[in-house]
Amino acid sequence: MQPGLIYLIGPSGHPNFGDEFITAAWLRYLAVARPDAQVWLDCPQPGTASVLFDGLHPNLRITNTLWRLVHENAERPVEEIAETVTSRVTHLGSPTYDLGLLKLREAESLHLLGGGYINDNWAHHTGLIHAMRAVRTLTGARLYATGQGLMPALGQGMPAPELFNDFDVVSARDDAGAEAYGVTRGLDDAFLGVTEEIARSQFSDALYVCIQSDTVEAERFDAAVDVARKAVEAALGQRRKVYYVEAVPGGDRAAYERLADLIPEEHFLPFVHLWEHGLPLSAYQTWVTSRFHFHLLAAAAGGKGIAVGMKKGYYDIKHESVAALGSGWALALGDDTPSMPSEPGQLSANLPALVAAKRAEAERLYPAATPAAPVPAAAARFLGGSIGGVLKNKFAR
Repeated sequence: MQPGLIYLIGPSGHPNFGDEFITAAWLRYLAVARPDAQVWLDCPQPGTASVLFDGLHPNLRITNTLWRLVHENAERPVEEIAETVTSRVTHLGSPTYDLGLLKLREAESLHLLGGGYINDNWAHHTGLIHAMRAVRTLTGARLYATGQGLMPALGQGMPAPELFNDFDVVSARDDAGAEAYGVTRGLDDAFLGVTEEIARSQFSDALYVCIQSDTVEAERFDAAVDVARKAVEAALGQRRKVYYVEAVPGGDRAAYERLADLIPEEHFLPFVHLWEHGLPLSAYQTWVTSRFHFHLLAAAAGGKGIAVGMKKGYYDIKHESVAALGSGWALALGDDTPSMPSEPGQLSANLPALVAAKRAEAERLYPAATPAAPVPAAAARFLGGSIGGVLKNKFAR
């Protein structure tokens, strides 16, 4: 393996604001902690990703080797995907893959970035993990997985508690995932970049809306739009401005079309605007959103809101994990239409400790040239006696 070659794996490039935000946060961190390292990002859409992350790390290279291998076998049973991917990584034999697979053997570490893409909704994505394990068998490379959204738990293929057996570090972003897979309860990877995002853009008192149309049944989509409409009408009645923000181009436009009689086109903020200028965040705003990372980031800035669940066993667990950190938001997970909270939660007050806890995890994975500072006492409680202890034990072995 090549010392310093860092191999990141994530679902970037579609684009999706949350996925892109997490990848950008890790690249910015590595640009400071490991500026001389060669960093490879393996993602589904390397062309788009190369534009999104241009300039974030001086030695960034982007490919789709593992994602292409997994997607080309996606229709097979999960057990066959595991066997096929492991065999291909181990034995090579295909000119369309071999150069990319040989590059994997140069990596000192392979890191599955955070997000909700390893679970029973997309069980074929476990092929990524089998590929990582195959590389470790060949070279001894370290394996990391951070901030994972692992629910709903896998119901096919390798039993969930065995999936990450060969990994050096694994953290799940919610209690349910940590328990089902027997891994450390950690924090979402977005906490690595939240402080900088809050500083990018300050918007005044307004209501911000985003309701997705992907991975949701039509009846639930209609109900979610109704929740948003009531909040928009109430805000307009108070003479407040209302904006619609787009996390996924196209997928988030459908709800806006249903609300366009209330929200003018000039108040539609597309993904490109958010990426170039920052997500509008401040403690003076309110939100209605189904997007998990908008809930997390807006609450971290002190905003109040209603988080709308779109798929039981998946989005409800996501939003509940942010509520458990003290977002203070109302959760619209069923047929109810909760009122907008009158006071913010404690998440923004706890943010420095949460960020310190996430950075402590990052520093253990990728130590900077100078020793990392001790974890503050306030941050240690968010490590739950688990992230810090488990990481220390893993690296001490």
